[in-house]
Amino acid sequence: MKIHVFDDAPQLGVAAAKQGGEAIRQAIVEKGAANIIVATGASQFDTLAALVAEPGIDWTCVTGFHLDEYLGLDDQHPASFRKYLRERFVSKVPLKAFHYVDGSSSDPYAVCDQLGELISHNPIDVAFVGIGENGHLAFNDPPADFETTTPYLVVELDEACRQQQAGEGWFASIDEVPTQAISMSCQQILKTKTIICSVPDKRKAVAVRNSVEGEVAPQVPASILQTHDDVGLFLDVASASDLTSSTKS
Repeated sequence: MKIHVFDDAPQLGVAAAKQGGEAIRQAIVEKGAANIIVATGASQFDTLAALVAEPGIDWTCVTGFHLDEYLGLDDQHPASFRKYLRERFVSKVPLKAFHYVDGSSSDPYAVCDQLGELISHNPIDVAFVGIGENGHLAFNDPPADFETTTPYLVVELDEACRQQQAGEGWFASIDEVPTQAISMSCQQILKTKTIICSVPDKRKAVAVRNSVEGEVAPQVPASILQTHDDVGLFLDVASASDLTSSTKS
């Protein structure tokens, strides 16, 4: 894992997009196409804004996969990740295809199976992810399932995760936050060639420290990123503030 620390979130986002964009361009050169995973949430605002502005990416060669989505929200709900991605990413670049997670389906397990089949035939070149306040990776809340190789799962959201969503203003209160979601599994994320992890904000500092400096353990889902050999962790000064000096670069 290579840790990069910047003064603020916009600088972090530009740097993360630059590294991710280079990996996308390289995949297109090598294979004629690229497959990517795209995350959502406040942590991804600056990275996605910079990514869509990255020069020299032939987006018509890029297929995107959605990382996670709440169950029970339609794609017009203000907190819907499909709405977020459509407005902040998919509508801004001419992608070859983008595979959304349909959280409003009456059969979420069928959605998992369909997406799992698709992603099994499209090895991922670059994943853009974040880390939650409770250390979650995607919507894999603690204790995360580190063993399953199923690509997409129906998961339960813990209170800390749901409180984060309300605290960021996506919902008026925690009572409105769904209790379940569809999430890409940890093992599926680890199959990615290059992982770009963007994590700004002081409220993420403890989770970052635990994910980077603690043991790899299901109670800190993002700690599993330590086992991957090509992770760029992009932090701002605030989110890096609890790291030891020996960890920072």
